[in-house]
Amino acid sequence: MAELYLVEFKGSRREYFYNTYYHTLKLADYVIIQAEQGEDMGVLSKKINPDFELPASIKPRSILRPAGRDDITLWGTLRENETVYRSEFTRLARKHDLLMKIVDVECQFDGSKITFYFTADHRVDFRALVRDLAARYRTRIELRQIGVRDEARRLDGMGVCGRRQCCNCFIRDFAPISTQHAREQDLSLNPSKISGNCGRLLCCLRYETEQYASVKRFFPVPGTRVRTSKGTGILEKIDIFAEEAVITGEEGVHFRVSAGDILASGEERPGVSRLQLAERPVTDKDFDVTEQDEEALRRLDEPDA
Repeated sequence: MAELYLVEFKGSRREYFYNTYYHTLKLADYVIIQAEQGEDMGVLSKKINPDFELPASIKPRSILRPAGRDDITLWGTLRENETVYRSEFTRLARKHDLLMKIVDVECQFDGSKITFYFTADHRVDFRALVRDLAARYRTRIELRQIGVRDEARRLDGMGVCGRRQCCNCFIRDFAPISTQHAREQDLSLNPSKISGNCGRLLCCLRYETEQYASVKRFFPVPGTRVRTSKGTGILEKIDIFAEEAVITGEEGVHFRVSAGDILASGEERPGVSRLQLAERPVTDKDFDVTEQDEEALRRLDEPDA
């Protein structure tokens, strides 16, 4: 059976293709592939394990050939033309009084299609704009309205962690995220610290939530007085990754215990408690949230456009 590859296009768009004609290929090589209509050009980003089962909805097409020097030169020219097309799109959108922001332009390699990606606050009737663009460029025109997360993916960039954005590396579909994920991990509810380049909540807030939930349910609420095999004290915090509680003893000495070492727990210490995830969701009352941040947090919880 022909080898299966993941090919990446502009804007971190990725699709699967078979090496139907058994070309000699190397990762990071440019290849010409069979598009839905015509030909397109992309980069080989990954060779897929033969045991990998594709979803039934995905029907890979073929890699037609490795890209030659002339193909790469033409591809570079198309990228330069896209800058001109962006300016023309903006001018025509203003002509039709359309409130839309152009994000990116992508020309198909064989020139049979130009795709314009844009954002807008509401649905836009762009039929007249498409007719003007088609008349000017004499090719098939496609306009796609995308959300702010897809905008950040197409523009690419670095996250606050110093690494490339997750949506440009491995995330294929955006999962729902809410500020509850930050609350469950006792993170700061400062909107600027928990939102990404897209202005929405960081995708990585989902990565460790389940581990926090599974560990927390075995411990009393932080701020509770507990009796342990090592002595009595106040449970100050839970070390999620070590699965241990940090206890402050009667003489101010800190020590660690596992959930099995806690023999009994009493009343919570006033003013420092954090609600246990297994009992009920953590709310803003458990964090120092300013009134100025409350509106920003509410907007972060709204569904993506």
